Amino acid sequence: MTAEAGELRRPLPVVPPGERGATRIADRVVAKIASQAAREVIGEVPDEAAPAHATVVVHHDTARVHVHLELGYPTDIGARCARVRRHVVERVRALVGMEVSEVAVQVERLHLTPAHGAAQGRTR
Repeated sequence: MTAEAGELRRPLPVVPPGERGATRIADRVVAKIASQAAREVIGEVPDEAAPAHATVVVHHDTARVHVHLELGYPTDIGARCARVRRHVVERVRALVGMEVSEVAVQVERLHLTPAHGAAQGRTR
């Protein structure tokens, strides 16, 4: 066995956890996770609706999330927004291991569903 081969087989020294460094997850990564979580909850939206998107501010291991979405009408807006909040918190915590201190949901626009508009006799 050569000296070089012996060096390769030696175990690497163990570095204490405090000296290993840290992992930082970018705000935009958390925003993409929050956007996808919102889309999972709101389900189908009218064709002309913009997809849900989020903005996030991360401070240490805590995120503040603002979700912007469009919904079909009629719907229970409060209940749907509450489900979005809960699901965003769960998904961010599960996928990133980050606490979410705030989820603000802003409904940008309501879209009249075709079935409801026809039932009311409305035309545009």
